[in-house]
Amino acid sequence: MTTGVQQIPVSRPQQFLALTKPRVVSLIVFTAVIGMFLATPGMVPLQALVFGTLGIGLVAGAAAAVNCLVEQKVDALMARTRARPLPMGQVTSLQTMLFACVVGGAGLTMLHVLVNPLTMWLTLATFLGYAVIYTMVLKPLTPQNIVIGGASGAMPPVLGWAAVTGELHADALLLFLIIFAWTPPHFWALALYRKKEYAKAGVPMLPVTHGDRFTRLHVLLYTLILFAVSLLPFSTRMSGVIYLAAALALGGLFLWYAIRIYVDYSDRLAHRTFRYSIVYLSALFAALLLDHYFLVVI
Repeated sequence: MTTGVQQIPVSRPQQFLALTKPRVVSLIVFTAVIGMFLATPGMVPLQALVFGTLGIGLVAGAAAAVNCLVEQKVDALMARTRARPLPMGQVTSLQTMLFACVVGGAGLTMLHVLVNPLTMWLTLATFLGYAVIYTMVLKPLTPQNIVIGGASGAMPPVLGWAAVTGELHADALLLFLIIFAWTPPHFWALALYRKKEYAKAGVPMLPVTHGDRFTRLHVLLYTLILFAVSLLPFSTRMSGVIYLAAALALGGLFLWYAIRIYVDYSDRLAHRTFRYSIVYLSALFAALLLDHYFLVVI
């Protein structure tokens, strides 16, 4: 998941905080917490809520720091990322690695001791999927990096669900599928208007390797897939009419953006689509939560 340009940090704590990509992590934590609440008809146990949220957030921040470490040369070439602490020389590679080890280790320990081992192992696998498989292997090698690597970004609600129940569940996998389908049109909208920067940095994003027209078509196709997948919670009776109405409205607007990108592209439109995709995911998961507790009440 990505949510925009990071500002230049002012103080030392802000420099290390910026390494964790707090905007990205906030969305990760949000969807994980929604997964926690959807896993139970009542209130989430306080220990699972507090330490599950904190542990998942710490490991996500550590993964982001490793990503910054690995991609610091690429980040220095792109306007969106060149103000991050490593390209700016505000922190060193060694400091970043030590920071990631301490923060990630603390998060994993917290999850294992104060939540449950399954959540810890799933979170560790997610960390490795993002920091190693996606960042080090997929991103520099294939334009399908977002599609394949999107599995790691789709895991937070599954982690949240496991933190409460100690097990996996089909409903949690539906939440995974929604984020998995959301990731390609979200990232490719960004890649379209940042294509020159990705080309300069040597990153084989889809617009760079296959051109704008091909990418715009795939934004539309994946948005159609996302629209269909977003209706699954209602079709499986995981959610009710409140969520259905939200999914139709939010998905319809996302689809409208995708159609416009395909037939009448502009960088401004791609940027607006990217920004809306973040609002879409947040609002969709909020609707799931609202619908869940409405169903519990009635």
